[in-house]
Amino acid sequence: MKPFLKWAGNKFAILQRIKEILPEGNRLIEPFAGSAAVFLNTDFSEAILSDINADLINLYQFLKTDGESFIDYCRTFFVPETNNAESYYQFRQIFNTTDDLKLKAALFLFFNRHGYNGLCRYNNKGEFNVPFGKYTKPYFPTQEMFAFHEKIQGAQLLHRDFISTLQMARPGDVIYCDPPYVPLTATANFTGYATGGFGLAEQEALANMARSLAQKGIQVIISNHDTVFTQTAYQSAEIISFQVRRFISCKGESRGQANEMLAHFGRVGAALAG
Repeated sequence: MKPFLKWAGNKFAILQRIKEILPEGNRLIEPFAGSAAVFLNTDFSEAILSDINADLINLYQFLKTDGESFIDYCRTFFVPETNNAESYYQFRQIFNTTDDLKLKAALFLFFNRHGYNGLCRYNNKGEFNVPFGKYTKPYFPTQEMFAFHEKIQGAQLLHRDFISTLQMARPGDVIYCDPPYVPLTATANFTGYATGGFGLAEQEALANMARSLAQKGIQVIISNHDTVFTQTAYQSAEIISFQVRRFISCKGESRGQANEMLAHFGRVGAALAG
């Protein structure tokens, strides 16, 4: 099942790798929901999808509760008359000032399909600031949204940080974490996905929590770039390394291969050093 959002770091391309090591469990917890590709393509009886991005969770909540009527509402923004820079920036100004949550949810989808490279980025004031993307005919994901609406009925949606989300875990849960990746270079660091950023301190905190949960018998899988930092931070986990093709990049010519990893904490037989 394909996500209805374009998303930097979307795990749809490596789903098979993730599913091969994803253990069975009663409940799936994703503290970095993103496009929800893993949730959409697994069959846990319960799920918690959480994200620090309030706009993302707001969109998911409206699609969950309102279904077809919300999809029809979103479609009204996907017309030729709005596919221009003037309309885009007017909508962006409205989005950054309105208190109308339904309008913000629809505009968030509009930006996802009309904005540059499908990026989600905010400035230091917390304002959405992705520029216009100049697409000839942005795709409206009708079928993908209907499929998401049906699937999400069995999940709990939360706007909260990863620490408080992981604190909800109990034995029998399976946790998949797809945090903002550790930068491959000093100039590649990107923390504008949500106000506050996600730096190396947060990366270390996530690794520490994964080790702690594993020692309680709760299995955690984390995806990230394969770097010296992550190899060290995840040294108590079983690590699977591989290459993936980048699909979203500021420069088309730089969309090449990147070294990634899946770190599996708590797997039977894996080290659980503290």
